[in-house]
Amino acid sequence: AADAARRRLERDLHDGAQQRFVTLALALQMARGRVDGGSSELAQMLDRAQTELEEGLAELRELARGIHPTVLTDEGLKAAIGVLTERSAVPVTATVPDQRFDPAIESAAYYVVAETLTNVARYAPGASAVVDIELESDLLRVEVRDDGPGGAAAYPGSGLQGLADRVAAVGGTLAVDSPRHGGTTITAELPCA
Repeated sequence: AADAARRRLERDLHDGAQQRFVTLALALQMARGRVDGGSSELAQMLDRAQTELEEGLAELRELARGIHPTVLTDEGLKAAIGVLTERSAVPVTATVPDQRFDPAIESAAYYVVAETLTNVARYAPGASAVVDIELESDLLRVEVRDDGPGGAAAYPGSGLQGLADRVAAVGGTLAVDSPRHGGTTITAELPCA
């Protein structure tokens, strides 16, 4: 239900506010085109307004993508994980099957990887990570390993606890193996039957 609400909110942002900003940007461009050379102060004001609007629109698009990534919906888990690894602050290698799964399962898998890579960047700077996602019988197994300092734990209110809750909501399990000085492995098993 939460994922459906996120997708609905993303569509509403895209179809509503984002489209209004695009229309406003076009109106500013047309107004700027009508300013003659004699009104440089007005031209500068319109240029500043255009720049501010473009930056606001970029922020809105990023917000909408952060709510539910469009690439996940449109192209699937492999493409979405590819975007995550490209943007990651730590080096990541990933193996992801090139097939589609139930949208709730893809979403859960995506957020396991996204949250885990964020944690690696935050708590283990300088570490690297490996993402392995594979279909084993009727389970999608998502494993993210890093070579950081370890010591991660799921506690109430933590991001890992949030992941455990998200995974449980689709009938899956989440395991955290993070011995001190031994790196961290997060494993989610998501039912695909």
